Amino acid sequence: MGILSVPSNRPLVDEHLFVYAGLVVQWQASLFALGAPAVATGARTERIELDATSWIDLTRGFLDGADELCAELIATAPWRCHRRRMYDRVLDDPRLSCWYRAESPAPHPALADARHALGERYGRPFGGPGLNHYRDGNDSVAFHRDRELRQLTDTMVAVLTLGARRPFLVRPHGGGRSLDLSPASGDLLVMGGRCQLDWEHGVPKVAKAGARVSASWRWTNRDGAHTIDRGEELVITTGA
Repeated sequence: MGILSVPSNRPLVDEHLFVYAGLVVQWQASLFALGAPAVATGARTERIELDATSWIDLTRGFLDGADELCAELIATAPWRCHRRRMYDRVLDDPRLSCWYRAESPAPHPALADARHALGERYGRPFGGPGLNHYRDGNDSVAFHRDRELRQLTDTMVAVLTLGARRPFLVRPHGGGRSLDLSPASGDLLVMGGRCQLDWEHGVPKVAKAGARVSASWRWTNRDGAHTIDRGEELVITTGA
């Protein structure tokens, strides 16, 4: 079946060590991801039509300073290892996560600006950010459809990559040829239409990788910005 890659012309520089609050984080940095975090001006968006009703918008270089933001979030966010039921077992997630309510302050002003930019672009109210931390190549997420969205015919899931580039695979639900979007630090992808109903996405394990953080925001046609409120947490299932 194979994997089809979406090319990126963004150059990489040598592997860097980023130090924030005494924490050392290592990955191969992008020239466009250094400096103060801010939504870039003039970044171009490419729409990938997966089928007649599902699409992905891919914006290379959506956020400047993404590597700096990655290091800061790794050092300061309240990361937790969550657990999920898999058939008859309860297993640890192979990554760390934390989530923020739509009405809560974002963990960094650049993420608040990113959410505002998404709302301006698509004319829809996106929820608060969910963060996932992939510590190395062993952290991953299998092919999936976001659980609470997979029965809905019109949704948007925006995923902003910070830090190391990892494969980001998309394939038809149930199997088929995969498309690798391979987002670099600062790249944004938005999965829309029936994408969560008819397509699956995942971040597979790799032999070697630096730290990666993904920030995701969601909108659905059911109740606007989709959230599940359980006690003091905004629980967003899976994401990538």
